[in-house]
Amino acid sequence: MTSIIDISHKDFINDFLVKGLKKVKTNLEDAFPKIFVILGNDDGRFEEAAMLDVASMGIWEYCHNRHIQLGEFTVYGYSYVPPTPFRLKDWERYDVSRYICPGCVSLEEGVLSIPVPESELIFATIAEDLDKLTGNNNLEKSIFLFHSPPYKSKLDRAPLDGKMIDHVPLDVHIGSIAIRRFIEERQPLITLHGHIHESTRLTGSWRDKFNRTVAFNAAHDGPELSLIRFDPNAPENATRELI
Repeated sequence: MTSIIDISHKDFINDFLVKGLKKVKTNLEDAFPKIFVILGNDDGRFEEAAMLDVASMGIWEYCHNRHIQLGEFTVYGYSYVPPTPFRLKDWERYDVSRYICPGCVSLEEGVLSIPVPESELIFATIAEDLDKLTGNNNLEKSIFLFHSPPYKSKLDRAPLDGKMIDHVPLDVHIGSIAIRRFIEERQPLITLHGHIHESTRLTGSWRDKFNRTVAFNAAHDGPELSLIRFDPNAPENATRELI
């Protein structure tokens, strides 16, 4: 059974992020950009309350499991990733079924910072969540902020070459099958991903394409910040820089 972890912590959101962004907002005034954020699988879900509080101040838009208009475009957010080897399960979901890859920890065996109903923990899937989030919406001008990359792409390669558990070779691709299928079937305009920090170094590519959908990976395993710049009207001209 999943247990609840102690959530005592330093307030990184308010003590660092918000302080810095308030200074930027003061300096830029009306030129302050619209910021869209989600949490990732290393973040405790207890941080969500602070994320929403900051959103109410107009610092950013918290967009997990919701969609927000940005001019002619619609931004969607989704934090969950398939089960990992790590113990914290706040932002993990079964992908298309309750199958987990060798070496990963099931959701029932992990820990949570915020309790969820057992039925949700056991039976909810990324595939079903994405159906509920988007319904029959036209995604022609949609931008998706995912934490997980799509499975078996240039964006989800992990350094698991030659590794085995109980004589079973580990899959070097650890992204979401549900997200891959969703992209291929619904063809959003742009998808943004993170999660697998080593992928760009291993594949040599921070972008991929699925028919009309352009996908970018901003994750990075070096000391720099990886910054992807793109124009939604011309995503093929995107650039990446390390700063």
